[in-house]
Amino acid sequence: MSGCSLMRITTLRKCLTTNPTTLLCRANVLNRAQTCGYAKKVAVKGKGKGMMKEELKGPEVCKDPVRLTSYAMGVNIFKQGEDPLLKPPDQYPEWLFQLNLGAPQKLHELDWDTWKYWQRLRKENIWRFNRLHKGKKF
Repeated sequence: MSGCSLMRITTLRKCLTTNPTTLLCRANVLNRAQTCGYAKKVAVKGKGKGMMKEELKGPEVCKDPVRLTSYAMGVNIFKQGEDPLLKPPDQYPEWLFQLNLGAPQKLHELDWDTWKYWQRLRKENIWRFNRLHKGKKF
């Protein structure tokens, strides 16, 4: 491709010396010869260095204390409708109030006869293996 563009430039120089009107077409053909083999730049559709980025807005936060204590906020997944009302505590199952919402239990805090103990042991062994082999190559 570069040989093709060099041939065009050399032929234009000969034309330039013979005819002064070819001076105007010289710039057009030279530009065409230099950019002839390259791909065109893709037009940017709103993203780039010069464009302002749109800020993503999250859901509106409800600060009304009465509404927060009487409705389950954020539970409604549909576009229409309202969040469901909260029921009295005696209408919920007992296991719901016994869930561990804090940090996960340590391995020595669990009983070894339970399934959770063996899940936690496997998870900690995977974490240990990954830490030991972090910098090694295949």
